Amino acid sequence: MGIKFANGGFLTTVQDMGRIGYQESGMSVSGVMDQRSAALANILVGNDENEAVIEVTLMGPMISFTEDNIIAVTGGNLCPKINGRDLPMYQAVLVHKGDSMNFAGMASGSRAYIAFAGGLDIPVVMGSKSTNLKSKVGGCQGRKIGGGDEIGFTAPKTTLPNMRMRRVALDDFTAAEKVIRVVMGPQDDCFTDKGIETFLSAQYAFTNESDRMGCRLEGEVIEHKNGGDIITDGIAFGAIQVPSHGQPIIMMADHQTTGGYTKIAGVISVDLPKVAQSRPGYKVKFEKVSIEEAQKLYVAQVEEFKALKEKLNKAPEPCAELDAAIQVAVAHEARKYWSRAGKYRAVIDGTEFIVELEEEIEGLR
Repeated sequence: MGIKFANGGFLTTVQDMGRIGYQESGMSVSGVMDQRSAALANILVGNDENEAVIEVTLMGPMISFTEDNIIAVTGGNLCPKINGRDLPMYQAVLVHKGDSMNFAGMASGSRAYIAFAGGLDIPVVMGSKSTNLKSKVGGCQGRKIGGGDEIGFTAPKTTLPNMRMRRVALDDFTAAEKVIRVVMGPQDDCFTDKGIETFLSAQYAFTNESDRMGCRLEGEVIEHKNGGDIITDGIAFGAIQVPSHGQPIIMMADHQTTGGYTKIAGVISVDLPKVAQSRPGYKVKFEKVSIEEAQKLYVAQVEEFKALKEKLNKAPEPCAELDAAIQVAVAHEARKYWSRAGKYRAVIDGTEFIVELEEEIEGLR
């Protein structure tokens, strides 16, 4: 099977990178709030970056595993535990049938992501497994996950190439004051010079009115020339609307497809995780960058992911030295095939080793 939920936590949903190509029909993209964290989790367990993950918000669920598999948890540190013991984050970990998982509380950030090797057995709706809560489409019957829900694994694994190397440095979400880079427009000409200066110099705080659709901020009023209403046009993930009241709203994964408020700027892609991992009371200042700089940063992240996948998926190097446990495993394989020399594959605690015996092991028989 896969996983069973004793409870669903505050807001736990199935998400991938989103439902692309249907905004013209009024269907939001949805998908994960923190695309970087979700992508890293999938890469660590050998999945395509677009594979569905479990997005955990603020207070995590209680999960039991009904089948062995390799998982990785990334994003905000909500203190994940397996059988009551701390689970290392940003690392591929083998879990077993009968294991239980829970989250002890928020140490940093607000959203964690759980990826499962081989993917989750969730129906694809309009090209995506993502949950759209408002439209009640995708994921687990279009709703958040609750107690008693079960989700199967598509192709679970108990070993992956270079298992010991499948870990990366943790992203830091501890800062309660952030600088978020933006590209100005498309309606920045609707604001006075003073309004633009205020936007780029004042500090704003995340309010309690923040969810998967958008994050409302409060701070100094951003001055318009003639009010904040415009003819409705399209909205992108990260667009910053400023209605006539002069307070910014950052559009997030479940944003509406169109809107009639002026958009002063858009958060660049690589900084969207900073917004997704913020909590009420966190503070932010905006920094203007060029489109070219935003593109350069995005390409650098793409190259980072590409290099990580190549590193993790290359054939394992032969081991120069074997510890006692590996010797036992190799000897077991050699006995099974009555072979004195050659290459052998040994899996120790989920880590794969390729060893080559150039001569017989004394006392093998």
